[in-house]
Amino acid sequence: MSLNPSLPEPSSTHDLHDKCGVFGIFGHPRAALLADYGLYALQHRGEESAGIVVSDGTHLVAHRKMGLAGSLDMGLLEKLKGSSAVGHVRYSTTGSSIVENAQPLVARYAGGSIAVAHNGNLVNTNALRSHLERQGSIFQTTSDSEIIIHLLARPEYSGRSDRMEACLGLLRGAFSFVFLTQDALYATRDRFGYRPLALGKLGDAYAVASETCAFDLIGAEYVRDIEPGEVLRIDSKGLHSSRVGAPDPGERACCLFEHVYFARPDSKVFGRLVYASRFRAGEILAHEAPVEADLVVPVPDSGIFAGLGYSSASGIPMAMGFIRNHYVGRTFILPDQGDRDFRVRVKLNVVGDVVKGKRIVVVDDSIIRGTTTLSRVNILRQAGAKEIHLRIACPPTRHPCFYGIDFPDPRKLVAFGRNIEEVRREVAADSLAYLSEKGVLDSVDGRSTDYCMACWTGVYKEQPEEGASKYSLENPTSGCR
Repeated sequence: MSLNPSLPEPSSTHDLHDKCGVFGIFGHPRAALLADYGLYALQHRGEESAGIVVSDGTHLVAHRKMGLAGSLDMGLLEKLKGSSAVGHVRYSTTGSSIVENAQPLVARYAGGSIAVAHNGNLVNTNALRSHLERQGSIFQTTSDSEIIIHLLARPEYSGRSDRMEACLGLLRGAFSFVFLTQDALYATRDRFGYRPLALGKLGDAYAVASETCAFDLIGAEYVRDIEPGEVLRIDSKGLHSSRVGAPDPGERACCLFEHVYFARPDSKVFGRLVYASRFRAGEILAHEAPVEADLVVPVPDSGIFAGLGYSSASGIPMAMGFIRNHYVGRTFILPDQGDRDFRVRVKLNVVGDVVKGKRIVVVDDSIIRGTTTLSRVNILRQAGAKEIHLRIACPPTRHPCFYGIDFPDPRKLVAFGRNIEEVRREVAADSLAYLSEKGVLDSVDGRSTDYCMACWTGVYKEQPEEGASKYSLENPTSGCR
């Protein structure tokens, strides 16, 4: 099996990633261009690198670059002929950042050629990788996404009609995969459905995407979600559905943080409009944690819709006290790397005339480490805010995620080992309240058996393999490197 050229060693053992975006299209003469548009719509899910692989029915051709989807060469994309394509955007993070690790990954083996784009994390990476290496596999990336390619290339699966299902059945953890071969597109989700993946239709062509906002951009119609445990093959004869497996009846583990923060508000994720979930979360939060105040000030962008809901339910007017700078690049040089307040000012500026002398309710989607929240409180006070009451549209984040979210070592989570009053003191607010676990479920009209809430509850539906750490080179768990 041949992958891409050998890679340099990772520059950091903390090379962690999350929330990538995947897109695929089959049966359209301008597949490469539509894949590019799809990645633009999913740009919020990844800013590290972008890539597209196109099939002309005989060969797979890849174009990948570091940076945003706009970094891809439009002239080259126009020359990539083929009616099917798969695309990927990767989340921006620290650590090694090299184009060879960008997706989609492409491999050639006895069964042909295949490209893979992955969103999620596997939790049995070490066992699978060790087994494959003992069998002679040589890994050429630091991504657990490469594992599925090696599995598909194993001779024991050659010629099997259920080869894809058999290989996917060996994986544990979170995965939404889009595969492209010379003559077919495959879309699949893990049996718990941690990460989103939807099916759309554009004329006679079919598309799949992490979020439905990608369908809106290309003019496709949302058809349905790819079901947890489903393997959907799209080829010239249409749609063919099979299954990897399913959890107990009625039990899923859809990532609720997709609705809290990750997804675009105009997307349907897990069949529900994100805008509606965030607005409802704000309404519930206003009932659970009322406060006397003059203004509701949401934190852009993901706090805006919860802020609207809080304002609507409380009757407190909302004002945009923060203005976000959308054009800050990753290479921005700070005059003092330790100046966190300045780091926040680069991205968010306070409108002093709006908040001065006012009692304000700051509505945000979450608090993770707490340092950014503290800086926001500081700059609000410097602008003259009289009182600052924090209202957070999800429960306290106290536990790491092994399924595709870059939540750090729990010791670096501000809510880990602290009660709410202690967190309030850490972030220097006049008051602090979080949405309850029941409240966040009510915001999506969901049941606890439908959603993964491990980052809040510490209850994992699939345990990572023993000794796995998000910060160990020997125990890699990131699926979007």
